[in-house]
Amino acid sequence: MKKPASLPQQLDHMLRQAVALQQNGALAEAQELYREILELKPRHFDALQLLGALALQSGRVAEGVDLLTRALAVNPKQAAVHSNLAYALNALHRFDEALASANRALALQPQFPDALNNRGNAQAGLDQPLVALASFDRAIALAADFAQAWNNRACVLRDLGRPADALASCDRALALQPGYAQAWSNRGNALSDMNEPQEAERSYQRALELAPGFVDAWNNLGLTQIDQGRHTQALASYQRALALDPEAAETHWNESLCLLQMGQLEAGWRKYEWRWERSRIKASRRVVAQPLWLGDFSLAGKTILLHAEQGLGDTLQFCRYAAMVARLGAKVILEVQPELRRLMSTLEGVDQIVEAGEPLPPFDCHCPLLSLPLAFRTDVGSIPSATPYLFPEPVAAREWRNRIDKDAQGRLKVGLVWAGGNRPHVAELRKNDARRSVALARFAPLLDVPKVANVPNVPNVQFFSLQKGPAAQQLPASEWAAHVVDYTAELNDFADTAALVSNLDLVISVDTSTVHLAGALDRPVWILNRFDTCWRWMLERSDTPWYPRARLFRQPALGDWDSVMQTVRAALADHAFALTGVD
Repeated sequence: MKKPASLPQQLDHMLRQAVALQQNGALAEAQELYREILELKPRHFDALQLLGALALQSGRVAEGVDLLTRALAVNPKQAAVHSNLAYALNALHRFDEALASANRALALQPQFPDALNNRGNAQAGLDQPLVALASFDRAIALAADFAQAWNNRACVLRDLGRPADALASCDRALALQPGYAQAWSNRGNALSDMNEPQEAERSYQRALELAPGFVDAWNNLGLTQIDQGRHTQALASYQRALALDPEAAETHWNESLCLLQMGQLEAGWRKYEWRWERSRIKASRRVVAQPLWLGDFSLAGKTILLHAEQGLGDTLQFCRYAAMVARLGAKVILEVQPELRRLMSTLEGVDQIVEAGEPLPPFDCHCPLLSLPLAFRTDVGSIPSATPYLFPEPVAAREWRNRIDKDAQGRLKVGLVWAGGNRPHVAELRKNDARRSVALARFAPLLDVPKVANVPNVPNVQFFSLQKGPAAQQLPASEWAAHVVDYTAELNDFADTAALVSNLDLVISVDTSTVHLAGALDRPVWILNRFDTCWRWMLERSDTPWYPRARLFRQPALGDWDSVMQTVRAALADHAFALTGVD
């Protein structure tokens, strides 16, 4: 009679069976056997770590984290398990913990490519692209055929504003692994950064041939179709992504922008609420006990907090709704960025201005500024377009009038802005900033207008810089420094800028907050608009219902500023003539 096996022998036999099943793709059977082992011995290290790896392989990441953590409680000296845990924590966006796990793996095994790769992903998730790049480079130095590290390296090279290097890194990954769908999609991202949307589209299509269920690739395909002006096709791509993952916040967000661009405002505003589920701004969502108001209950006798979000231009554009809210019977508290506090004191319907970061007074309900169009069911025909709704301080405006009239001496007074703010830490904003901004040298055709319009009885043009930030340093070093008056060092907030702008005949600007300031002050403003336009300017129009005295000059193709500048140059020369009544 055969002697019964001891428990250790039985567990060893079961483990070998489970590993063989897992290696042969019988995952469900392997999983069941690992669980039987853990019923017999709950702290069985190999069963815990192998079942954890199987959970990750099956997409059950949270379960994998739990199992790997339990395995490490039994035996913390296993570098591979720490590295697998780092991988899982990265997948859950728990980047601090992932970095700690990867570092534990590397403390045990310093020359461990997988751990270096996982550490790089954690560092990238923590917005540390330079140190992430160093981790990926170390991984590749140890394992030159590590396709995943080449691909991840491409991602941080994009974050560092090096799309050509990112493209080369993707190509290395694909040379090693031609069927690597994620690398094809990332290749498309790099090409998109380089303003090559047709090539980007081909890379996304290849990714989708390899992985038809790749949600991010469908989403990215939609973005590059937008770059080519194919908005209906972009909506179809977003719908394919959402059919695969109905909770894909980035895709809902991109769909909202596309709908708004197409003038489908009511549907677009509803989708725009998905912004709060995006990982980039989810943490900034206002969490208060008071209810969110979206037009769904009476405000009579209530105090509502309207709070700024996103950029300064957004606040300047959507603060106009405060008066509409007040007319519903509410007392309005408006929370805004510090740079806007003084200017917002001129806004109708506001009972109290609060600077962001200050203690809030009591209120009954709240609404973010960019949710107000949804609350009022705004469509193209009902945009509240009356301007001005912001006003300069009268004494300051008079002082500026005397100064700039003396500078202009009867010439047309034109303010210039050539660059928006630079936000390199956010990939999508970095790309938008690069596409909407130009170097001052691009304005050369405009800056030559005073020379070509030198006709008797016709005023020349006097330019005034309104450019703030690092791009302002381009002016002193340029050949136009003596011909563009620059008082920007005296502009400390938007109230100061408003007093100056209120005395200009025209503002010519790329798509920045100054556009919204000029529009809100009811000053003529010409907007130099990129081809992949911001949603608020919609499509094809040369005007905008948001600002009656605004005129849009659109790129005819992605990156084509030369055509825009020549058109604006001709319009500016005509404008100078028109003001004199001379044909």
